[in-house]
Order: sequence, then structure tokens, then C-alpha cells
Amino acid sequence: MILAEKRTSLSTLRTGIAVFALPLSVLSILIATSRYYSLTQVAHLLAPLLVLSAGLVVLGMYLVTRAVLRIRKFDALLAELKEKHRSIRDLL
Repeated sequence: MILAEKRTSLSTLRTGIAVFALPLSVLSILIATSRYYSLTQVAHLLAPLLVLSAGLVVLGMYLVTRAVLRIRKFDALLAELKEKHRSIRDLL
């Protein structure tokens, strides 16, 4: 059960990294193509995009932090189980 929970936390970590990387990719595309538009003409579109990007960065940071803390917790539990039960040590 602990290994299944750890696997779920690793999946959450992967999702958090992807959510965190999405706004960075979008912003890098906008910067790379900035010579094709004027900032004053697209400011009404850019403002909501920046707010959404900031929200995705915060969500990604939350998911990564939560996953790392849970993985550390499960690693501690696994170490405790290995210490208490010698038969489990060989399996893990």
C-alpha cells in the first residue's frame, strides 16, 4: 500500500512539473514572436494570459511541493518497515 501511495505521489510530481512548465513554454513563445506584434495592441489579451500563467505556476509549485513532502514521508515509512521486519528488507 505504501509503495502504491509513493507511486501516486511520483505521478503528482510529474503532473506538477508539467503544469509548471506550460506557462514558461507559452511565455517563451510570446517573447520569441514579440517582434510580430505590438504590446499595446495585444495588452487586453496578454493581461489575462499572464494571470492564468501565474495561477498555473502557483498550482505547479503546490503540486511539486506536496508530492516531494509525501514521497519523503513514504520513504521514512519504508525505512521504518525495513528496520522492524527483516523479511521485508529483502523484498524492498
